[in-house]
Amino acid sequence: MHAPQPAGAALGPLEPALSFAPELLLRAQDVRVAFFDVDGVLTDGSLYFSAEGETLKRFHTLDGHGLKLLQQAGITPAVVTGRDSPALRLRLAALGVVHARFGTEDKRPAAEAILAELGLSWPEAAAMGDDWPDLPVLRRAALACAPREAHAEVRAVAHHIAQAPAGAGAAREFCDLLLVASGRYASLLAAWSA
Repeated sequence: MHAPQPAGAALGPLEPALSFAPELLLRAQDVRVAFFDVDGVLTDGSLYFSAEGETLKRFHTLDGHGLKLLQQAGITPAVVTGRDSPALRLRLAALGVVHARFGTEDKRPAAEAILAELGLSWPEAAAMGDDWPDLPVLRRAALACAPREAHAEVRAVAHHIAQAPAGAGAAREFCDLLLVASGRYASLLAAWSA
């Protein structure tokens, strides 16, 4: 156990508490774009409908901050989702996510269009998904991740299964893995903890 710092004492750099398996870090070291599904990844997968038919979604701040950190590290977060809603568009805009495809069940061509826009290829991509429509993207990405609640077939192709639940830290865990692999995690942590 660490003794508390006396008042006014100079603080040294904060040492990262996270670590990931070396083989995951090797897979992720060249990643420049990270694809995210929404329902079951950035949310817990529940769908809420108002009496007027509006879709309501619940997002977690840990996941949102992870997407912002990716951008600071030079990794582009991108969203490819089978659904669309004003709530989702508002959340992505607030996070600065500009590469998104909505309402598409055929996710591979949507992801490939984003790759082309960015001048990137599959070896520079990572992805996180939870169900069968995500499989074509996950199987092509250099690093495939899934929330622990993902369908069994998705977990079977994933290189990493998050310990945190979907919609409550799973996406952040994916982001943290990419940040560690990029070599930017420690410097970003130091900047935030100074």
